[in-house]
Amino acid sequence: MAKKAGNVIGGWAFLIGVVLALVLGFLGNVTGTMATILVVVGVIIGLLNIADKESAPFLMSGAVLVIVSSFGQETLSVVTRLSTVVDALLLLFVPATIVVAIRHVLKIAKR
Repeated sequence: MAKKAGNVIGGWAFLIGVVLALVLGFLGNVTGTMATILVVVGVIIGLLNIADKESAPFLMSGAVLVIVSSFGQETLSVVTRLSTVVDALLLLFVPATIVVAIRHVLKIAKR
């Protein structure tokens, strides 16, 4: 069976976003245009890549990632490269998690 165009685009957005976040994180601080690109890719991931049946596990994983990263920032600051990688990943996953959470709440509200 052929994949839907949104699934293909969302899958590529996810792969490109994670690789881009890792590379930019290892290169140094992510600011300006690159941060905006990661946020836009995160929104695309949230809109196109996460199906309804994947919403709950994605939201749990996204929430854990954001919470642990936030609380661990001081600890991670000792290893600068790791800290910037986590910051870049957060720029990608926070918007994706917000989009999926809004979609999930709207779906629940329609019931």
